[in-house]
Amino acid sequence: MRAFAALLAREIRLALRHPADTLAAVLFFVLVAALFPFGVGPAPETLARLAPGALFASALLAALLPLDRLFGADAEDGTLDQLLLSGLPRGGIAAAKALGHWITTGWPLLAATPIAAALLNLPVQAWGAALAALALATALLSLLGTVGAALTLGARRGSVLLPLLVLPLAIPAVIFGAAAIEAAAAGLSPAPFLLLLGAGVSLAAPLAPLAAGAALTVD
Repeated sequence: MRAFAALLAREIRLALRHPADTLAAVLFFVLVAALFPFGVGPAPETLARLAPGALFASALLAALLPLDRLFGADAEDGTLDQLLLSGLPRGGIAAAKALGHWITTGWPLLAATPIAAALLNLPVQAWGAALAALALATALLSLLGTVGAALTLGARRGSVLLPLLVLPLAIPAVIFGAAAIEAAAAGLSPAPFLLLLGAGVSLAAPLAPLAAGAALTVD
């Protein structure tokens, strides 16, 4: 656990020292949300109807941006080889990477969610459900993205292959997350859809790091 905590702390320190990836993801999220009113028109009813799906699609696409550097930067400078040879479980290394990605990318996206929700005219009573659904969905994407990043590490056009691998797996998260927001906006309980998202995270949490760790190799 000490090694895991040290690796996680390292990931957070690196993100704080080089915030460009996080800032790019947040700006991408807000800008994509801001483009929808220009594309579909400024009618409040139309925007409110499209808001759940648009909010989720924007957030998940934004969270994908830093994933290609999840293992790539460490592989380039030899740090990844040192980690793999250090005796740390490969699944633990992948889990620390996934949790670090969620903290340094998912949390800033959650902080920007009220801005994007206001741009999309999402009803205020659905903002809490949107935050809860996005928290779970970004956690799931971090886990799935870690597997994709490990599989495409060192591959030609890896940055192109990564979204093609991860996005199809994230479709259920978009469906359940958007449904939770729609239910909250209609005055219904979003709990069933949030529980389904939580079940996806619970399933991916033990399996995704093991799969990502198995895909990592020492040069």
